[in-house]
Amino acid sequence: MNVDVSIVIVTYNAPEWIAQCLDSLTGAGRPSASFEVIAFDNASGEQTRELLRARAATTPELRVHFHPDNLGFAAGVNRAAQMAEGRHVLLVNPDAVVLPDAVDRLLAFLDEDPTRGVVGGRVLYPDGTVSLTSCFAQPTLWSWFCYATGLSTAFKRSPVFDPESLGRWDRDSVRDVDIISGAFLLTTTPTWRRLGGFDEKFFMYGEDADLNRRAVDAGFHPAVTPDAVVVHAGGKSSSTKTAKQRLLLRGKAEYARKHWSAPRARLGIGLLATGVALRSVGETVLGRGRTWRPLWDERADWGQGWPARLDLRGERTPAS
Repeated sequence: MNVDVSIVIVTYNAPEWIAQCLDSLTGAGRPSASFEVIAFDNASGEQTRELLRARAATTPELRVHFHPDNLGFAAGVNRAAQMAEGRHVLLVNPDAVVLPDAVDRLLAFLDEDPTRGVVGGRVLYPDGTVSLTSCFAQPTLWSWFCYATGLSTAFKRSPVFDPESLGRWDRDSVRDVDIISGAFLLTTTPTWRRLGGFDEKFFMYGEDADLNRRAVDAGFHPAVTPDAVVVHAGGKSSSTKTAKQRLLLRGKAEYARKHWSAPRARLGIGLLATGVALRSVGETVLGRGRTWRPLWDERADWGQGWPARLDLRGERTPAS
């Protein structure tokens, strides 16, 4: 293979964030390791396509592939990874800014212990505060019961009542974790191919949880390091809060249907629906928007996971 790392970015609109992401990788803070950037565009608008064409013309490390349809995040990553010429594959969200030395430190972290298999770093919000989205504990019926009853909201970051957040840990130490976020995730190219990449049934959200579950089943122990840092805005491809939550719920339901027994999956999805109902009632009582009521009305649909091809709003589109 020709370079140390192939950096994969799946783009969908938000050109101002894509520009910042590319600047962070190919500008003054570029990695010292040899690298290429593969941008796979999921049918963005013309402004984004113009930006990517212009950057590709002036950045030797950047290759861009434009797809006429929105294939979703998982399929977009897989297509880009098939083009990769690097010894490693690094996934970076297009609304993330990779801080100097982050790529080199993440490469060193994996090389230090290849049995980790999949590794990630520390994620900050644009205001500099720590984001918990770099990694998570695996979902369980208990964590979804806490969601259903509002305990995970009432006791945020509680190791007992909000277990998927991993408690009070600020991602400031090396630690094995269940799930590395696909926003900043590194593995070797042979490991990526051994695992089969993302399951494309997960259109967007949940694909990283599924990949990490399969990595653990294969004998790896995913881990994060605080030394590799990105700033991640988050959610710039989703048009509304309702749209993002719809995608998240579909991803959770798909994960349950794939990895849990049928009775356990039905119970888990029922708990998710109960949590949506609780939040819908809360919105109505407090008079604060209509994020959750549409999701309650659609519970039979998102509870199926992803039975049909969807766009980034989480809505069905005609099969091609």
